[in-house]
Parts: sequence; C-alpha cells; structure tokens
Amino acid sequence: MEQVYPSDLTEEQWQVIAPLIPPARPGGRPRRVNIQAVLNGIFYILRTGCAWRMLTKDYPPWETVYYRRLNYQK
Repeated sequence: MEQVYPSDLTEEQWQVIAPLIPPARPGGRPRRVNIQAVLNGIFYILRTGCAWRMLTKDYPPWETVYYRRLNYQK
C-alpha cells in the first residue's frame, strides 16, 4: 500500500491491535492477505461512507475486505 489515508492505522496503533487478531486456523490455507491492510480498508469505508465497490485500489479487493469484516464482527 503506497498511499496513506487519515483513516489508516499508525504503526503504534497496529502494535496494540495486532495481538488481538486471531491466528490463521491450523491445517487451513495460509493467509495471503495483509490483515493490517484489510483493517485499514474497513476503517476507510467507515470514515468515508463510500460504497464497498468504490474502495480504492490502495487496499485489498473490496470483496476481501467485505468478507473479512464479517469475521471481525463477532
């Protein structure tokens, strides 16, 4: 990710949140997506109020961010 948006996590914020992210499931596929980038995409959507399909290309694909947000709502 090249562009830095006001909604992005700082490194200090990420260091606080990172231990709260559950590890990948054992025996499953390894993660291929940067979880910090997914969270930044979620925060971007919340901050701007834009539609999911309008998520800028600086973040993972909107489908990935949308699907992952379901996992973090629990």
